[in-house]
Order: sequence, then structure tokens, then C-alpha cells
Amino acid sequence: MTAGSPQPRIDTSRPHPARVYDWLLGGKDNYPVDQQVGERLPPEAKDAARQNRQFMRRAAAWLAGTGMDQFLDVGTGIPTQPNLHQIVQGTVPAARIVYTDNDPIVLRHAEALLVSRAEGATDYVQADVREPGTILDHARKFLDFDRPIALSLIALMHFIPDDQDPYGIVRSLVDALPSGSYLVLSHASSDLYPELAEMVTAEYAKGGIQLGFRSRAGVGRFFDGLDLVDPGLVTAPEWYRDTPVVEAEGSGIYAGVARVR
Repeated sequence: MTAGSPQPRIDTSRPHPARVYDWLLGGKDNYPVDQQVGERLPPEAKDAARQNRQFMRRAAAWLAGTGMDQFLDVGTGIPTQPNLHQIVQGTVPAARIVYTDNDPIVLRHAEALLVSRAEGATDYVQADVREPGTILDHARKFLDFDRPIALSLIALMHFIPDDQDPYGIVRSLVDALPSGSYLVLSHASSDLYPELAEMVTAEYAKGGIQLGFRSRAGVGRFFDGLDLVDPGLVTAPEWYRDTPVVEAEGSGIYAGVARVR
């Protein structure tokens, strides 16, 4: 489904991860049911959302600086300035970006995501990461899969429990990418702050949202067969390439960028 398709109904009776994330970032595109989940979470959850967003900005800027001009952003979330395409096209104006998310409210904001630089282009498809084939079929109409593509999975895969084949999903997406592509991934940890992880998992579960927080080794499996770029798999605030983080801070989020061989 593209931005011009009929808009599906938004279910405001159940919380959705994209809208809870929006609330954590201080956004307004959420409903009482999402706010209730967010308000029950520990304060560190807001820090994690901010750290995820900052990691995305640094990783996208670095990739654009290397000349990367194609991006597939899965689990886009509700637009928050600056969006990925604004960061990338600031360096590579001709870059092409495909956004995808499974929350209908994101579709309502797709028009903002589609405002590309004149030299480049952006597109949006409503799809679920659990159906990688659907995402790839659409992306192939817009991106050139004979050239490198950066696949972005920011704060997404910890919403896919082990019984939903998270590693197989990521492998399906990565295997479709040509050599020289990149995987950009951040993921909530189960081992850095175990008590907080259990608390967050329990609160999301009350809202009917299953989480699959993972250890460093578990997150590292998503990068199997790929070449991690420096500084490797670290916490989100510790990941940087050109510009060091001004002030180190604790984090329950792992982050990494890896090159496809």
C-alpha cells in the first residue's frame, strides 16, 4: 500500500508500539491507550527512545557521508524531525528512501515522509516486518537492488519475540541486499539492566504488546555473516564515527552498523 491508497482504520482501543514511542519522544500523535502504557514505564524508557533516535541520526549521516544513496527504513514510526531522508538528502540530495511501517497512523503522515529533495525521491508502503517479502517486492519497484542499500531497523526487532522468527526475518531482508549494503540496527537489551528490562516487558504485556529483549549475544546474531564497522556492537550512545558523543550516559540499547559482504 502506498500513500495514495485508501487509509485503513486506526484502532484506538489497543496501544501500538509506534504511538507509544511517539509519546516517549514527546510527540502528540498518540491516544490515551498509548499514553497509559508510556506513563507506566520507568523514566529510562524516554532516555532509550531519545538514544535510539540520536543513533539513527549519526548512523544515517555517516552512511550518507560515504556516498550511500539508497535506504530502506523498516519500522519508520511517526515522523519526528529530522526524518531519515532529511538527514541523508542533506548530504546526498539524489538519495532515494523507502519507508515502511504497520501502523495506519504513520500512513496519515506519509505525506510528510514523501517530501523529498527535488533531486531525490521518497516512498512509503504500509507493511509489517513479519512479511519481508511484501516489503521487498515494493522496495524493488523503487530502489535499485543491483547497487548498495542501507537497511534500517531502529528499535524494531525487540517487538518480535523468538517464536516469530526474528532472525529469519532479518536474514530474509539482508539476503536480498547486494554486496556493499549495510544493516543499521538498534535493539533493547535484556542483560544491561535486567530489572528494568523485566519491568518494561511486563508493562508492555499489560497492553497486549509482546517484547523480545535480548542479550548482547542475542543482538549480535542479527549481524551474523556481516562485517561490523567500528566501534562494533555497543550501546547506542557509544556508537559514533566522525563525531564523538559529548557526554557518555548509561543505556539499555545495543546498536551497530554492519556491511554486507
